[in-house]
Amino acid sequence: METARVCHVTNVTPRHYIERRRPRLRREDLREQKGVGIALSLATFMKKTVYLSLGSNLGDRAANLNAAIEHLEASGTIVAQSSLYETEPVETPEKQPWFLNCAVALETELMPRQLLSRVLAIEQMMGRTRIQPKGPRTIDLDIVLFGKSVVETSALTIPHRAMHQRRFVLEPLAEIAPDELHPVLKKKVRELLQALLPGGGAVRRLDAREAKRYRGVH
Repeated sequence: METARVCHVTNVTPRHYIERRRPRLRREDLREQKGVGIALSLATFMKKTVYLSLGSNLGDRAANLNAAIEHLEASGTIVAQSSLYETEPVETPEKQPWFLNCAVALETELMPRQLLSRVLAIEQMMGRTRIQPKGPRTIDLDIVLFGKSVVETSALTIPHRAMHQRRFVLEPLAEIAPDELHPVLKKKVRELLQALLPGGGAVRRLDAREAKRYRGVH
């Protein structure tokens, strides 16, 4: 009876393994790739400090500002809030009630367009109507600075294009962020305020007693 012969072939690599095999990475390469991944993740989720200007000249102005701030907390953490300022309307087509204004600093992971969507939703929810340009409003929320970002689109401009010309924006902002740098003009907020020419509407900071009365605290 003929005995079958068995051939043992060694050191032969299957074809499919050859096609899928990847070059071995050195330990140093693995560490480097891991570091890059962590850096990208941190950059993606890094919190930014955003400064917003808030105003109201309809209804209970202080309550409107407080409500808007509470709604903003759904988008991040309020880390600073200015005093209340009573300000004379400017650039308006007709006589209007005086505004109550303040500024806040918000730490957020949102990107500028995402935050803008949230801001517009808050305004709409609080009854903001845009029947006429610069008309009276229950609430007005403007993103004035977004970290060091510069944004120029049809829907959003950061820094706010008129912030350096408006005392009602700069005085509250200078109270909480005097050394924040305007990324385009390369000037600090306090320098922009100092450079303002006289006029442009009266701005008066409320004292503690007045602020308590406006906020309904006794």
